[in-house]
Amino acid sequence: MWRVPRGESIVSPGSHCPNCNARIRPRDNVPIVSWLLLRGRCRACGEPIAARYPLVEGVTALVFAAIVATRGLHWALAWQLPFAAMLVAVAAIDLDHHIVPNKVLLPAAVWGVASAAAIRLSHLPLLLAWGTGAFAFLLAAALAYPAGMGMGDVKLAGVMGLYLGSSVAPALLAAFLAGSGYGIVLIAREGAAARKAGVPFAPFLAIGGLVGLMAGPELVDVYRNHFL
Repeated sequence: MWRVPRGESIVSPGSHCPNCNARIRPRDNVPIVSWLLLRGRCRACGEPIAARYPLVEGVTALVFAAIVATRGLHWALAWQLPFAAMLVAVAAIDLDHHIVPNKVLLPAAVWGVASAAAIRLSHLPLLLAWGTGAFAFLLAAALAYPAGMGMGDVKLAGVMGLYLGSSVAPALLAAFLAGSGYGIVLIAREGAAARKAGVPFAPFLAIGGLVGLMAGPELVDVYRNHFL
């Protein structure tokens, strides 16, 4: 969330304070707990540590718990949890920087294909097809309305399709509904000025991705049973 938008490696050097560059000790690198014990400050220089770090960690933990509660404990968590973590990360980065980094999307796409080959090989051709379809759908939307969507969003939709398969359809629907709802509220509050405000779309795609992950198959079944 800090390094990727700035082009820094996520591997080396290890975790360090962005102010004084002091290495963060393992005991100070425990999610949420260390931030609370340090009262939100670096142990070495006393510089405040942004609250967004424990917030993102807390949201990720809650999302993981919700996935386990709705989908249970099984091998599919090997792709479900990394997918959810990626969605949280890109939503946070897009909110802060208005970008969806390839350095996050590419490893996610690779793991999506690799985990499918290892865990659900028979589904891989369909997953690839849905990933291509989701990419093409948002690409068409981006070409039709370039000001409203970037290529990062298009690529994110493709990655979502690789993981979700047919559940990417309700995921994209949920994303557009959430984005439209936010836009209506924004216009109601700020009037015409809201039309010129740039609103990142990846957070809405992330919401849709989580809907697709936790309720997508059931929503697809509802559609098939009642509308086909």
